[in-house]
Amino acid sequence: MDIRAIQTEADYDWALAEVTPYFESEPELGSPASDRFMVLTTLIEAYENRPWKIEAPDPIDAINLFIEQHNRTRAELVALLGSQSRVSEVLNRKRRLTLPMVHKLATHWHLPAEILVRPYHLDQER
Repeated sequence: MDIRAIQTEADYDWALAEVTPYFESEPELGSPASDRFMVLTTLIEAYENRPWKIEAPDPIDAINLFIEQHNRTRAELVALLGSQSRVSEVLNRKRRLTLPMVHKLATHWHLPAEILVRPYHLDQER
């Protein structure tokens, strides 16, 4: 039986390609083809159900995503953080978020502080 573990996306694509013909022409129950079909579908299901770790965005990406998803504007961010130049420097990675900025974003926009305090690189550090 030509079957292998599914450990990568390439393995997953291979398994899907291998199992597709069985959906078009279902093998007879108890046959070697039926056994292969069941093993492949079990492997595919196990791979699809694996927990996938999703990294939290860096603080600047999180702010930009929040603005986009919640239909906020830069003007609202300026009103919250104090000045156009400060917001521009932060969003362009020229200046770090300060603790008071983090507090305002967490309190008023309900952005998780644990994301906002994560380390991130400024443009001159890259």
